[in-house]
Amino acid sequence: MRACVVGAGIVGLHTALELQRELGASLDITILADKLNEETTGDGAAGFVFPSTYFTGPSPEVTKRWIRDSYDWYDAACWSDQGRASGVAELSGYFYSNASRARVWNHLMKDVCPEYRDATDDELQLFPGGARFGSFVRTLLVECRYFLPWALSRLQEGGAKVQRRTVSAWSELADFDVAFNCTGLGAAELCADHSVVPVRGQVYKVAAPWIKTFTYFDGDTYIIPGREQVTLGGSRWLGNPSLAVDPHESAAIWEKCVRAVPSLQRARVLRQWVGLRPFRCPVRVEAETVAVQGGSALKVVHNYGHGGYGITAAPGTARHAVALFKEGMRASGLGGLGASASCKL
Repeated sequence: MRACVVGAGIVGLHTALELQRELGASLDITILADKLNEETTGDGAAGFVFPSTYFTGPSPEVTKRWIRDSYDWYDAACWSDQGRASGVAELSGYFYSNASRARVWNHLMKDVCPEYRDATDDELQLFPGGARFGSFVRTLLVECRYFLPWALSRLQEGGAKVQRRTVSAWSELADFDVAFNCTGLGAAELCADHSVVPVRGQVYKVAAPWIKTFTYFDGDTYIIPGREQVTLGGSRWLGNPSLAVDPHESAAIWEKCVRAVPSLQRARVLRQWVGLRPFRCPVRVEAETVAVQGGSALKVVHNYGHGGYGITAAPGTARHAVALFKEGMRASGLGGLGASASCKL
């Protein structure tokens, strides 16, 4: 059976990895993508494994399962012999707010992170001028500049093929038995899904090796250290498709981040970056059959619309997407595919 994964961002590669893990030699897997590795949106993302409280799947239960499955996947990778190569590392830090305690607590992560507690009085004073509310969190960081090439290499070692091409219509995929749609913003055109909209984000990448913990302040100011650079953000502009750096936004980000962590004043700027997050509410993970040329039918499993939380939720939504495909195969009497007989959602 021939399967294709359309899109090679973090969601597409996790979907292909899950296909390879679950169905192995039963599938001939091809990844179709117009962008790879550093060309993708994920390459500029900080990689902080932590969703917003408004991240939404088809139900609260499924949303929580996506987050739990994702965290478990990354945690296993972090502590394996592939941890450094995959770009997954542990990261701890603080959420601060002067507005409300709700700003520093997240119902999706309170039972997932190995440590999530109220900040002590001394820790609240670490924020300049003190903060009214705060929490300390131990979570994970996934840097796509390392993860994407690592995942692509593993997929190719397992027999997956990669084709650089743009897919504009389902009819172009008539040679495949199933297509996994991980096109992000591209789904707006491919699926005529106009509920997918860009959320523009702008950040600084700076050299500040003394920064070892993350800092979030009232949701829109963040400092997230990675292996070789620190990400300063940020912004969220719904419906703005511009990829140009806005100098006024740059000034605002710099001012807010330096106010939160004054030592950043001596950081060396490496670059500024703008990316478009593919937002949809809810995230779409579902299967359908579409008609293609010659009257034949193509099975399609959608997995897109994660907004700024593709890194955070990709392993979980990939598992869900592959489970939907396997359920469809069992219903069609083709349940013998792969080594795994079942997959719990």
